[in-house]
Amino acid sequence: MKIVAATNNSGKAREFAEILKDTGISVLTMKDAGISIEIAETGKNFAENAMIKAKAVSELCDLPVLADDSGLCVNCLDGAPGLYSARFAGENATDKELRAKLLSEMQGMTDRSAFFISSVVLLYKNGKAITAEGKVLGHILTEEKGTGGFGYDALFYCDEIGKTFAEATPLEKDAVSHRGRALKALCEKIKEVK
Repeated sequence: MKIVAATNNSGKAREFAEILKDTGISVLTMKDAGISIEIAETGKNFAENAMIKAKAVSELCDLPVLADDSGLCVNCLDGAPGLYSARFAGENATDKELRAKLLSEMQGMTDRSAFFISSVVLLYKNGKAITAEGKVLGHILTEEKGTGGFGYDALFYCDEIGKTFAEATPLEKDAVSHRGRALKALCEKIKEVK
């Protein structure tokens, strides 16, 4: 089955494709499908934002659409950056600027516990939607470690693998990541529907 990933984030699209590669699902990017739109994320939570993205892209193609909304929630910041993870340091901030802003906001904080969460939806052309969620716990380091990944990966120390997501191999990260868990749960639900 071919699906379109409702994202302009190439790192996220690669992650989708890698996690789903053994399921018989092949992932096209929006660019592959000839779609170029910016989608306003106006939902009140991650699940609503994922559905908003899926519907917007679904109107422009004939394939099922996979969308996710995910973010980093830091406990000492009352869950921030949360829904605003991608825009935490401003609308067009680089990953480096996002990490710098997070470190600045957390200066002097002793509770550095955090989690990544991902809500995913697969929206079919007939309007049927399958949803799932994934979460991974960790904490925020005081300085960056590792050169892989994207976003906050160099600051997020994953307790389960004992390293940052930026230090982890793609395989290690996918095995425990919020997005990996959400997509695996989604795949189980897809099997049940078939």
